[in-house]
Amino acid sequence: MAAVSLRLGDLVWGKLGRYPPWPGKIVNPPKDLKKPRGKKCFFVKFFGTEDHAWIKVEQLKPYHAHKEEMIKINKGKRFQQAVDAVEEFLRRAKGKDQDLSIPESSTVKMMAGPMATFKWQPNVSEPVKDADPHFHHFLLSQTEKPAVCYQAITKKLKICEEETGSTSIQAADSTAVNGSVTPTDKKIGFLGLGLMGSGIVSNLLKMGHTVTVWNRTAEKCDLFIQEGARLGRTPAEVVSTCDITFACVSDPKAAKDLVLGPSGVLQGIRPGKCYVDMSTVDADTVTELAQVIVSRGGRFLEAPVSGNQQLSNDGMLVILAAGDRGLYEDCSSCFQAMGKTSFFLGEVGNAAKMMLIVNMVQGSFMATIAEGLTLAQVTGQSQQTLLDILNQGQLASIFLDQKCQNILQGNFKPDFYLKYIQKDLRLAIALGDAVNHPTPMAAAANEVYKRAKALDQSDNDMSAVYRAYIH
Repeated sequence: MAAVSLRLGDLVWGKLGRYPPWPGKIVNPPKDLKKPRGKKCFFVKFFGTEDHAWIKVEQLKPYHAHKEEMIKINKGKRFQQAVDAVEEFLRRAKGKDQDLSIPESSTVKMMAGPMATFKWQPNVSEPVKDADPHFHHFLLSQTEKPAVCYQAITKKLKICEEETGSTSIQAADSTAVNGSVTPTDKKIGFLGLGLMGSGIVSNLLKMGHTVTVWNRTAEKCDLFIQEGARLGRTPAEVVSTCDITFACVSDPKAAKDLVLGPSGVLQGIRPGKCYVDMSTVDADTVTELAQVIVSRGGRFLEAPVSGNQQLSNDGMLVILAAGDRGLYEDCSSCFQAMGKTSFFLGEVGNAAKMMLIVNMVQGSFMATIAEGLTLAQVTGQSQQTLLDILNQGQLASIFLDQKCQNILQGNFKPDFYLKYIQKDLRLAIALGDAVNHPTPMAAAANEVYKRAKALDQSDNDMSAVYRAYIH
């Protein structure tokens, strides 16, 4: 087989985990950056983004030889812009009569032919953490594992058990009680305008905060622009122009993509910039995000929220925060605008764990409610009477009444997506597995939600789990 020489200065196609192949140039890494041990790889700077990473040799292909192939399988606007940037670079280099490579002494051999090929199409079911661990930007590539103690990254946060403890709590007064909030003079950014994010942003604006918004579906921003929000073109732009940027997205994959993807949050982080992730994710994910933010000089806080769309609209969410204690305090007016109570739980990861436990209980309870209503029906008992009895007993709650009413009326308009509560149950079960703690109730409930998803109930409210019992 013929050998293909890759050298510093060469233009290449690089494959980053589950991301599509992207054009880049092999460059010298920073002097203090160590090459990953035991791996033949090059340090690649990608065109059209600020991304750079160690890429394994087998994940690289020469630019010119595979240009037509890559253009055929990638049609996105950003991809085309990256290719245009390469061509512009070539035109400038040709005009200056520059040599794009360096001497043969730096060459690493790569075998051509079938053995050198690699799968361009990612496995969509592959967990993010199984992707190339060095696609976390060069500031992390010196670490052996992405999930290390947050306090090992920085001591300036001074968040430790002796000072706060994992159970320390601070409560913020709710907007509903006070009726008004003195807004911070800091510029606020918000990424993600789903069921929860929309209500949060609306309340931030109502209470006088200066907010810049971004959403993957840009049309969702229009309403908030009319209400006085500013529009950010990319997550990186929002972070770079705001003092504190909040994010609320669907799952660990979306949270990582938002930070590490093209034009992502990490590209806008500078010393002093603040990032608050309000997504419900696992502790490993939030710890990894904390690492990359802090490694760039940023400040990080996790702050997942307990509630639903209605509570978000009413500014009555419960906020669970952990990480940078000073940033938690800086977010005071924002938390007051969006929630009725906030808890500070210590080091990064604690809020993620607590949030999953809370949603595990809620999801299991919802499955039990649905099971009871269906059992009442098949045994000839009145479902309405069952609800009336429950509402007069110790289980009476707004949650119980609302979800039962959803079922009785056949109205499953999403207030909390079924697919997301199932995701939280799955992550909570994994949390139990990690510490060898049994979660049989959650496991049983999870199977019922999976059945509901198979019946196309993913985008309905969690109360649609009822349909898993009647089909």
